[in-house]
Amino acid sequence: MADGSLNLFDLSGSVVAVIGATGTLGGAIAQGLAAHGATIAVLGRNAERGGERVKAIEAAGGAARFVQADALDRSSLEGAREEIERELGPCDVLVSAAGGNDARASVTDQQSFEELPLDAWRANFDMNLVAGALLPAQAFGPAMVERGQGSIINIASVAAHIPVSRGVAYSAAKAALLNLSTFLSREWATKGVRVNTITPGFFPADQNRALLFDEKGEPTARARQILGATPMNRFGASEELVGAAVFLASHRASGFVTGTDVRVDGGFLSATI
Repeated sequence: MADGSLNLFDLSGSVVAVIGATGTLGGAIAQGLAAHGATIAVLGRNAERGGERVKAIEAAGGAARFVQADALDRSSLEGAREEIERELGPCDVLVSAAGGNDARASVTDQQSFEELPLDAWRANFDMNLVAGALLPAQAFGPAMVERGQGSIINIASVAAHIPVSRGVAYSAAKAALLNLSTFLSREWATKGVRVNTITPGFFPADQNRALLFDEKGEPTARARQILGATPMNRFGASEELVGAAVFLASHRASGFVTGTDVRVDGGFLSATI
């Protein structure tokens, strides 16, 4: 547009913290937000992987900084927020993309539901609820409330809506993340802080590639089952999450949007027999 003020998706001047930006999906979101002008704080424990993400963003013309943080440690996250404020400015957007699946809490032909170990359940809730939404919101949310503006974007999963057949603990943890996000959207609605979620469908990433593809790169039986339940009959590409993230990050584009779940799932949750 000729008038830059009308560009709904220009994030120039915004500071965005992305927890989990060292991963496949969080990294794609971080790079996509940077491409729209945001300055990115890459949060994670691994300095080497974080530095690689920063280099990738800078190589594409964006601005980024690695900030070491443990998403399971509130004081670590609060320290990261203080560093971001000191070095980059107040955080306008928080993307919580931390998560994972402890496969020990999966129902399989070899393990029934009643045999699932409690520590694996707790690991899934730690990764996907505590690190994926709870502690980041506690560490970053109050500063946004104090300033009267902010956007929090939590990454859910189709498993939050319909539990997948094997990952029962992962599904339950993501459902809890979705519920907490909805609560926070109401809690902070009059404070200028918007809280929304993105629900990815099935995206190949480092942690699930062996589940989806065999050693020859062909889809596994499990992958064919997933594709058969996805109307678009394909997996998502990580870059396809960027549009939803940019929309929810931009106050001009989504200033009246809170408590919403944006599904990027190829129609998976719309499928039926």
